[in-house]
Amino acid sequence: MLLSPKKIVLVFFLVAFTALAVSTRQSRTDCQSTCGTVKIEYPFATSSDCVHEEKFLLRCDEEEQKLFLKNSNLEVLRNSFDDGEVEVLVDVISLCNMKGDGGNIILPIEIPGFMFSNKNQLFLVGCNIDTFCIFTMRNGGTTAFTCETQCDSPPPVDKSCSGYNGCCRTSLSNVNSQILINPGNYIGWSSSYSYPCKYVFVVKEGYFVFSVPEDLKNLRNFTRFPVILDWLLSQGTCQQAEDTSFCGENSRCIATNVDECTVNAHSCGKDHSCKNVDGTFRCKKKKEWTTIILVSIIGCLVFLVGVCCVLLKLKLSQLAKLRERRFESNGGVLLAQRLLESPNQCIKIFTEEEIKQATHETSFLGGGGQGVVFRATLPDNVEVAIKRSRNWDPDQAGQFVNEIILLSQINHPNVVRLLGCCLETPSPLLVYEYVPGGTLHDALFDSSLAWSERLRIAAEIAETLSYLHFSAPVSIVHRDIKPENILLTQTLSVKLCDFGASRPVHTRTGQLTTLVQGTWGYLDPEYLRTGTLTEKSDVYSFGVVLELVSGEKALSFNPTRGKGSGQSHRRGTQRKSPE
Repeated sequence: MLLSPKKIVLVFFLVAFTALAVSTRQSRTDCQSTCGTVKIEYPFATSSDCVHEEKFLLRCDEEEQKLFLKNSNLEVLRNSFDDGEVEVLVDVISLCNMKGDGGNIILPIEIPGFMFSNKNQLFLVGCNIDTFCIFTMRNGGTTAFTCETQCDSPPPVDKSCSGYNGCCRTSLSNVNSQILINPGNYIGWSSSYSYPCKYVFVVKEGYFVFSVPEDLKNLRNFTRFPVILDWLLSQGTCQQAEDTSFCGENSRCIATNVDECTVNAHSCGKDHSCKNVDGTFRCKKKKEWTTIILVSIIGCLVFLVGVCCVLLKLKLSQLAKLRERRFESNGGVLLAQRLLESPNQCIKIFTEEEIKQATHETSFLGGGGQGVVFRATLPDNVEVAIKRSRNWDPDQAGQFVNEIILLSQINHPNVVRLLGCCLETPSPLLVYEYVPGGTLHDALFDSSLAWSERLRIAAEIAETLSYLHFSAPVSIVHRDIKPENILLTQTLSVKLCDFGASRPVHTRTGQLTTLVQGTWGYLDPEYLRTGTLTEKSDVYSFGVVLELVSGEKALSFNPTRGKGSGQSHRRGTQRKSPE
């Protein structure tokens, strides 16, 4: 039967369109299309000339009529262009007769461009085991799965694989091709001795149904299971595809950029933001401004603390140098040398820090012409009196050191004992024993002071002056004998203090010419006129102090009291002074 010309043209176009439709799936017709019973579909191929990317290259074993992924030697059961997946056989991991931790295991599937399909499940079969798995997700993150199995004896006939019958499982969703497994430890080894093996494997969903007790014994001799892998074409442009065999003569490349970052279209977690790029998407960890601000604040605080530490260190260094300079200018080096030359001297050199810790704001005791006195308590609970000079001249440091050495040699029960000094302060400090009874001036005109006590106090003062003038290692003239410089203990014993104006007197001549210094009214008129200092100057001052015997003030500037004015009263006192 002959066809009309119109029918011949119609058949020709039908054949042409059929060829065009086939060409959209397969770019070339001279490539191998089957291996045994397995059909080879685009983009897979057995020849480098027919494949677009090396990862889709297959190997056909003509003898066994089996198809394998060339780069991994996994046997291929099928491949589908429409589903974008390939089904392969993957070995079962079998661990038998293990005690303790078996170490980490990585499932043998790690092929670039291939990922576990969501149609797979992970099984762990075995008695009394504790295992955890770490999945690498498609977005680059990780997730974990824990499996703990228990087996009764005999095990229940239960196919649920819930963990209580020696089996547990989980679905693989958005998991990459890598799974890290830590087999863990056996729980109760003796109870699992009848089932000494544990098995780990991935299998496509619905293929494996757990069976007790056969699977606990030997997994029914399964050694491999079918696994479905999703494949992904490499990113590229249509120009790149046309330059290769990816698109043939009768095919057309269509490039469409899909925004995978739309709602529920990407696998980025809550802590990541989705960024759309050509052909795919990227997951980027969100900026946590709270963390950034907190880290910035901590960084600033650390920086400020560091700066403060540096400044504090510089300040302490400068303070140490300042104290060292003060120590030298106040005669500290000379004093240290003198103390080394006289090892019997019991003088302690206090630091400024020790003095600050010992004194308080309310510890002021009083002041005189030579300085002010503070009360202090040393760390060993010893109370002391600290005297600070009013007018200090660094040029007198040598003389000051000599006076310290001199005073340290005085050993008399009626003289305030010198304990030490501090030379790190602007003006030197002297540390004396503390006398709690107050001064003679405070008790001088107190009517309750008995006549016998007044005489005893006068005798002790005279005895003390005699010791200073004739019995001390070096004769000393006090130069400022007055009631304010005579302390009383709680038993009314005398303690002579304030040797700031004292001077040693040459033993042969018994006199010293110096600037007049002392308290007006108690000064020897002869010393006041000539400037010649002798022991008699202290004796004159002592005579004025004998006002304690009468209980009347020797110096009075009240014109209504005594003989006329205070000036005539003072002159009368001068006429009675000893020679």
